[in-house]
Amino acid sequence: MNHDCADHHHRVLVINTGSASTKIAVYEGCESAHLLWSQLLEHSAVGSAPFDGTSSQLEARADAILKCLAEKGEAGDGLDAVVARGGALRPMPGGVYLIDEALVDDVTNRPALQHAANYSPPIAFRLASERNIPAYLLDPITVDEFEPLARFSGLPQVPRLSRLHALSVRSTARKAAEALGHPLTEVNIIVAHLGSGISIAAVKKGRMVDVNGADDEGPFSPERSGSVCASDVAAMCFSGEFSEDDLVRKLCRRSGLLAHLGTADARDIEKMIQSGDTHALVVSEAMFYGIAKEIGAMATVLSGDVDAIAITGGLAHWPRLVDYVTARCKFLAPIQLYPGENEMEALATGALRALVGLEPVKRYEPASGGANG
Repeated sequence: MNHDCADHHHRVLVINTGSASTKIAVYEGCESAHLLWSQLLEHSAVGSAPFDGTSSQLEARADAILKCLAEKGEAGDGLDAVVARGGALRPMPGGVYLIDEALVDDVTNRPALQHAANYSPPIAFRLASERNIPAYLLDPITVDEFEPLARFSGLPQVPRLSRLHALSVRSTARKAAEALGHPLTEVNIIVAHLGSGISIAAVKKGRMVDVNGADDEGPFSPERSGSVCASDVAAMCFSGEFSEDDLVRKLCRRSGLLAHLGTADARDIEKMIQSGDTHALVVSEAMFYGIAKEIGAMATVLSGDVDAIAITGGLAHWPRLVDYVTARCKFLAPIQLYPGENEMEALATGALRALVGLEPVKRYEPASGGANG
């Protein structure tokens, strides 16, 4: 395929579903994406219920997108592809995947976990099929590129799983490699995605070979507990105080900074610190400390051969955090900063690279099938 796009820039629609909203955007470009417009669609009727695969949810969200496209003048044939945030599919290598009927069936009827991102691929497939253009997803939350040793825990019944902000990690690693002047496949990058959840990944020659489980391992985050004492959690399970759902919600959504300080908003916490709240300072630095420690752990995964440490996510806007982590980790490798989520741009860039042949397009093998192609 011709990589020269001087004569034609492709246009792609990006779909990123949340629990009660959907982000959509149209980008144009070739190897990089230029935002033309974006819109956040609120779905007040669906509330914040988890993914349940119901046709009413999918139809309501798809109809809202179609209405917005018509209002933006995008109802015709001007799009070249639709790209969706990847849902919770079976463990799979990262990259760009063609969304087809088998993939849609898996994510709708056999998702690896309940997640709002599971709505994105079916909607993208419908909209793309109506326009006879391809639909893609890339780097879903269940990307698994672990090396064998990373899979073991001390409990055979509970192996370590790859659960991370794969889309953010890969796109940030690619930016870091470009800043170094090398292809991603030639460098080793530690990426720290710092948001309401935290993923700190060792990206070895382009593959995410180890990472803390974003929901239940590593440092605590604004909302999540991180690694905690298993025996104490077992005691909580049998205390009679929590149902299973209540305890999971507490560990994954009501812990971390929120549990200690009553807020998960870094801006509010910084104001508390500035006003002399020493407890807020200590708790914040404890989270920073855990982040730095996990970065150090990933350096050992790479045997100390680290070309850069890239910090991204919403918390990368917090100077206090960045300064602390930099001071602790700068001896390992140069620090690069890419603040913000950048998910929509990453999705668009992946689709554009696929359209011009810079990124191979993979076919998904259903959960009942064999090895991934």
